[in-house]
Amino acid sequence: MINPYLNLNLNLDLNLDLNLNLNLNLNLKLNLNLNLNMSTAIKVENLSKIYRLGEIGTGTISRDLERWYKTKLLGKEDPFLKIGESNDRSKKGASDIVYSLKDINFEIEQGDAVGIIGRNGAGKSTLLKILSRVTTPTTGRINIKGRVASLLEVGTGFHPELTGRENIYLNGAILGMRKKEIDRKLEEIIDFSGVERYIDTPVKRYSSGMYVRLAFAVAAHLESEILIVDEVLAVGDAEFQKKCLGKMGEVSKGEGRTVLFVSHNMAAVKGLCNRSVILGNGLVVFEGDTNSGVDYYLHSNKFNGFIGHYENEIIKETGFLSIFLNDKNNIIRTEFGYDELIIIRIKVNVAEKHLNAYVGFRVIDRNECIIFTSEIKLSTEIKSPGLYGFEVKLPVKFLVPNSYRLTFGIHIPNNEMIDYLIECLSFEIVETGSDFHIYGNADFGRIIVDLPWNLIN
Repeated sequence: MINPYLNLNLNLDLNLDLNLNLNLNLNLKLNLNLNLNMSTAIKVENLSKIYRLGEIGTGTISRDLERWYKTKLLGKEDPFLKIGESNDRSKKGASDIVYSLKDINFEIEQGDAVGIIGRNGAGKSTLLKILSRVTTPTTGRINIKGRVASLLEVGTGFHPELTGRENIYLNGAILGMRKKEIDRKLEEIIDFSGVERYIDTPVKRYSSGMYVRLAFAVAAHLESEILIVDEVLAVGDAEFQKKCLGKMGEVSKGEGRTVLFVSHNMAAVKGLCNRSVILGNGLVVFEGDTNSGVDYYLHSNKFNGFIGHYENEIIKETGFLSIFLNDKNNIIRTEFGYDELIIIRIKVNVAEKHLNAYVGFRVIDRNECIIFTSEIKLSTEIKSPGLYGFEVKLPVKFLVPNSYRLTFGIHIPNNEMIDYLIECLSFEIVETGSDFHIYGNADFGRIIVDLPWNLIN
């Protein structure tokens, strides 16, 4: 016979357990929401990456074993880090072990759009590869919250023998998405990429532009929490670049996803990103808001490799003593925004016999195209020999974003070359928001002329 008191006690105990579980679930949901609202998407701590020049890794199995034994078993410092040098390409190093990245530290909050800025070789692509888990860091650690979709190089993550449609499913599977989830996004991806006609063609037959179109569409539309985009958008046409930038803005601001964007187009970075990280020679040289970052990048001559001044210690009878590239604040610069004033300050010594000479300069771009020449006859400005200074202002919004070299000369036409400085100065115009930047890398010539447009009707 069953004891009724026993049944009653059992029921009470069961009810207590159910209440306890319910309260526990509520607490878990509350904590999860708090973490999502105050989330750090990416945290990088003391990150370094070294390479042995000319070799893979540290070179040999014996050296790899030596490194493992001393660091893992003995707990000592990595022996190869002691002789590693900074990644300064302008200097000849004494060691064949180079830091591509050294002691990198930063945090990125969920929903941030961050521009990674730096000159070629600064370590940008290496950093993105580590964050994408394509390669591993030598030292340090990274904490990433969420799935990462990367667009690093043309064709990265695509199997050449598979069709475009099959590669969409492959990339989705790599991100951990179910087939039904990919099915929901499939038509949207195909429509955005603009390669619908060739979606069932093996991607090995795609052009580089088609590769990029489909790869970006996949990375942007599949449900990853973090989107990493390197400079591969430069391969696409102007219309698609504009479309991609708009999508990245939508992903970051509208969907709350985290975006890391590498570009040399400062206008695109300013338009898309709310934060910036600037790398120079493998080091973080700036971290903060984008406007301040772009300004820092443009005003820093430490890592750009251009020449902003010339000085001659030997005073010639007639010749150049000094030439400076200055901004409006009289600071020597070699990088200027599209809308910044460039001032060339020239100091010359002139002998009496050369008062009828001409002094001038020529501007040449990186494609060896002569952009323009400017000169003046000395006798129109001076009447006696001596030391003179001249100032020439290049118009604002005149030169298109490009790199330029300057050649200076003092001469008597068809008679005598008195002094000649071949490409003694160089500078760069950086895209910071020209009238044509919305069209991407389209070629608009060498100069932009602000001509008057008069309405006649």
